[in-house]
Amino acid sequence: MKPNAALSGEIVHMDGRVLGRHEGIVHYTIGQRKGLGVATGEPLYVVYLDARSRRVIVGPKEALDTHRVYLRDMNWLGDGSLEADAAEGFACYAKVRSTRPPAPAVLHCDERGIYVDLQVGEAGVAPGQACVLYSAEGADARVYGGGFIERSERAAEAEASLKALLEAPVAA
Repeated sequence: MKPNAALSGEIVHMDGRVLGRHEGIVHYTIGQRKGLGVATGEPLYVVYLDARSRRVIVGPKEALDTHRVYLRDMNWLGDGSLEADAAEGFACYAKVRSTRPPAPAVLHCDERGIYVDLQVGEAGVAPGQACVLYSAEGADARVYGGGFIERSERAAEAEASLKALLEAPVAA
């Protein structure tokens, strides 16, 4: 447990509004909706736990959706090299959940690394999960390859809001 995890702090909306107080981030998990102790008229979810500043950051469900995953230990079975196939963006279908069908995505390989942009956001994506790439949705789809998720990013707007909030000075 992190040293600040049991200390009280603020519950803050991604837009910067302070909505209430909590008795330790240790009592919250990413994606939690119930038991937040705040009411705003809109459903809110825990989107980030800021242990350094002792803040529970909440926002709409869409803020939990992953839209980009960075991969490690990639195994490429495509016709060309991974670098050549994905340099300009390689249209494919990605599966990050064993219980869901592959969804449209674009594979990239550039100076930022190997990453997949998911056309439809996926909630609950975590480092260490597998991401498998296919040619299509159905049972006859060809496997292009896959790797393990190293890290993930939300939609650009959600990432920007969270970054701004985390970089802003915290009131004492």
